Amino acid sequence: MKLTLTVGRLFAGLALVLAGVAAAAWLWDDDIDPAALSATQPASTPEQAARGAQLALAGNCASCHTARGGQRYAGGRPIDTPFGTVVAGNLTPDPDTGLGHWTAADFWRALHHGRGKDGRRLLPAFPYTSFTQITREDSDALFAHLRSLPPVQRATTPHALRWPYGTPLAQALWRALYFKPGSTPPDPTQSAEWNRGAYLVRGLGHCAACHGARDLLGGQHAGGAMTGSHLAHGGWYAPSLTDPAEAGVGHWPLDDLVQWLRSGVTAQGTAQGPMAEVVVRSTQHLPEADLRAMAVYLRSLSPSALPAPAPAEAQATPVVDPARRQVGEKLYVDHCASCHGQQGQGAPGIYPALAGSRLVTMDDPGNLLRVITQGGFAPATAANPRPYGMPPFDLGHAELAALTTYLRSAWGHRAAPVSEVQVLTTR
Repeated sequence: MKLTLTVGRLFAGLALVLAGVAAAAWLWDDDIDPAALSATQPASTPEQAARGAQLALAGNCASCHTARGGQRYAGGRPIDTPFGTVVAGNLTPDPDTGLGHWTAADFWRALHHGRGKDGRRLLPAFPYTSFTQITREDSDALFAHLRSLPPVQRATTPHALRWPYGTPLAQALWRALYFKPGSTPPDPTQSAEWNRGAYLVRGLGHCAACHGARDLLGGQHAGGAMTGSHLAHGGWYAPSLTDPAEAGVGHWPLDDLVQWLRSGVTAQGTAQGPMAEVVVRSTQHLPEADLRAMAVYLRSLSPSALPAPAPAEAQATPVVDPARRQVGEKLYVDHCASCHGQQGQGAPGIYPALAGSRLVTMDDPGNLLRVITQGGFAPATAANPRPYGMPPFDLGHAELAALTTYLRSAWGHRAAPVSEVQVLTTR
């Protein structure tokens, strides 16, 4: 009985603490300056709208706010999250279902403070944790571009979040834990180009929205360090941008990284999955100066030289079932070698090499499994208008486990084998 009372008191005390934190979060005004919201803004100009169109490409706004087969920026695209489905809103200037009654100040509050026109807290699936970095000047230019679009009336589709994630109290508590509005000042120890790249990657590009590590509540700490996340679209793993074994590019030549952002293809690798969409809809359209600035910043996130490989005798060799590896080798010869080569060398500019590929050897084999089962398609860009693609392969769980295990142990690879359970959970 005493133990029951003690546990009950602990839970009651915890509930009171959480209620207090939530109440404080509820009352927190995010330091919004009422004068900034009520100030009259000058009329936008065609030049400002044109600049806003370029900024919208950098932010890849149309990707989320355009439903498949729908009109650009009219919203309606469902976005699956671990907490339920969020439906992107209508950004066209329709007065009933879009931004027709919004002002530039309202739009700034959404980007910088994560609040709607009526003051409600926006869901963090809208990456205001990154957009808070955007300057007011760029916010006004973006709004001018959106106001120049043809209005599209589209009935609003409600979100479908599991309880309690969609409740105002839960949103207030989440913001108290993970969000404080404000931009990061330029780093005086870095070049102007580096700072421009940091602004594009951290703010408009909101790269941390996918690549930033998150906890169980979807929150990010340590400034949204881009150390990899499993919350990318479609279940893809967004690899770490700080780890050269995943997607760190500190050792890439600068020109190669610029080419990759422009075309999606270089000798080092090919953009796949959600990143291919980013290249198609966003980075290929950016000015050369912005691409180079982003490349300079991204290269600074990981070591500029790959670590020297440990001696073979010092490397741990994963235990691979010889029978499974033999099955995988036969599958590779039958289905893959004609394009990727007997030694996984690929064909330059046509088929990517698998030998030494980080997609193949990453600790998490999920992206490799998705490419095999969903097909491998490089983005079709102006710089690479007719990319070669790989059709999806309909293999059983045991076959997929054997094939990927072979790929991860062939040609000097020492990645862990893949089990049928991993295949099943990925599928």
